[in-house]
Amino acid sequence: MKKLGIVITDGVGFRNFILSDFLVEAEKIFDEVVILSCLPASVYSGFVLKSKIIELEVFEEKFKTWFFRKAKEVAHLKLHQKNNFGIQDSLKTNTSTSKSNRGYATRFIFKLTSVFHSENWIQLFNLFQQFSFKNDSKTIGYKEILKKENLNLLFFTHQRPPFIAPLVYQAEKLNIKTVSFIFSWDNLASKGRMAANFNHYLVWSDLMKSELQNFYSAVKSQDIEVVGTPQFEPYVLDQYKVSQEQFLLKFQLNPNFKTICFSCGDIATSKNDELYIETIANAIKEREIKDVNLIIRTSPAEDPVRFAQYVMKFPFIKWNYPKWNLSRENHQELWSQRIPSIEDVKDLRSLLEYSDLNINMLSTMSLDFIQFNKPVINTVFGNSANGLYDDQRFLKYAHIENVVTSKATKIVKNKDELINAINLYLENSELDSENRKQLLQLQVSKSLQNTGKRIAETLLKWA
Repeated sequence: MKKLGIVITDGVGFRNFILSDFLVEAEKIFDEVVILSCLPASVYSGFVLKSKIIELEVFEEKFKTWFFRKAKEVAHLKLHQKNNFGIQDSLKTNTSTSKSNRGYATRFIFKLTSVFHSENWIQLFNLFQQFSFKNDSKTIGYKEILKKENLNLLFFTHQRPPFIAPLVYQAEKLNIKTVSFIFSWDNLASKGRMAANFNHYLVWSDLMKSELQNFYSAVKSQDIEVVGTPQFEPYVLDQYKVSQEQFLLKFQLNPNFKTICFSCGDIATSKNDELYIETIANAIKEREIKDVNLIIRTSPAEDPVRFAQYVMKFPFIKWNYPKWNLSRENHQELWSQRIPSIEDVKDLRSLLEYSDLNINMLSTMSLDFIQFNKPVINTVFGNSANGLYDDQRFLKYAHIENVVTSKATKIVKNKDELINAINLYLENSELDSENRKQLLQLQVSKSLQNTGKRIAETLLKWA
């Protein structure tokens, strides 16, 4: 008997592992599958018919746990900051001038880790973090669940949320093997420490495997498997296919025009999106860009209220507000509780398949559109000197340097460059096609077909 536990931490994990083929494949080859959910159990209604669902009480950090977790993360950043701009930038983001207890504690942590930031110290901070929550009632509750379920393997669909650390701790104590999927293309090269240590790791690409071994020196090669990512698997599944006629009708697009899709980031990292939308819309009004549909897809991680004035100002723009429903209020990471709908997966796929061009500020959406070999323009108008939010600094992040070097997208730094790039790609969509394919192979080293099956079979091998 082989029994798999799957930890779903957020709405993106729900999309990647419930709305892809992964769960279906896992249920075929494991004798039993249990979903341990940090989302309300009700969100699985109609999606999960066979697996058992256990809704976890969501662990909330107390100050002591936060302190050691923060020390671990900052130490990790200090250890790897040399010649890595993304990590240096993350360190800046983590500084605090607040006069709160956490502000004072953060400044102390920075002083402490300026000396004590070796891998051994990171593991010591991890141990202290575990001591700080081991007697918490929710941590004890996790132990009872894991003992009762008697799992062979516990699979975490995201490696970073701090609230999974007590669950990993209890799995360690019960000798249950753990696996984590590395959530996104930028997580290793520019983000902080993982929430915990795992026995095995699933990664997108050979590049990501080498990054994992670089940033986590104790992880052995045989404990890492390159599987691709289920994030893109819906793009080859029949149930999400929409015809071009349906797409044009739904978004009320002119079938005689080419379609530009601008995809927004969230307000935290993509603060210039309003400027980019206004620049493109004005160029269309002034006929600098001719005979196009413009559709804007906002970020599912935020309310699109910041774009309300542009809905009024440019009535010809079509809007796609991702249908991700908030499943729970009063959560420490509220964005994580937004759940994608089937309709939204179809909308996204149709946008990728039938748009002629994508524009975004260096987001993963570049890879989404490149899955369909669509041209991509990355807008970065802001720098440290011109008064705009400095999004040009992201060009020095390791995962974005790969995009720049690949020449798979057009990086534009002002209005003229943007308009020229749009007209160039509308005229010749095959331009940079070979570069796009090479970037995709670098970032996602496996085909989209059978991604779910590949992941499930790898988990069975480790169970």
